[in-house]
Amino acid sequence: MTGSSKSSKAPPAKAASTTSKPAAKASAKAPAKAAAAKPAKATQSAFTKPLQPSAALAAVVGSDPLPRTEVVSKMWDYIKKHKLQNEANKREILADEKLSAVFGKDKVTMFEMNKFLAMHLK
Repeated sequence: MTGSSKSSKAPPAKAASTTSKPAAKASAKAPAKAAAAKPAKATQSAFTKPLQPSAALAAVVGSDPLPRTEVVSKMWDYIKKHKLQNEANKREILADEKLSAVFGKDKVTMFEMNKFLAMHLK
């Protein structure tokens, strides 16, 4: 008799675990519905807003207004194309004539680059 009482306790445990799965699915669907109900934002983030580069920066990335993300991407394309990364320290950029006009010095780290780019974007 004791063996049958153990088996009778097992099915309710299974039933409890199966009831939690539909609740998890329902909670997963709820945020999707809530997100769909929100209206889309019309404002742009600071990273995607097109900015006009200065004349010195335009020599490297072009004169058209670009978002910051595109400016950084074009800068890295230029740096890699002209092999301006220090081979010993890849975080360091060795400026040529065009980049010296943007940076104001001969060497900058990749972390400083964005500070100098910000000064040339309006």
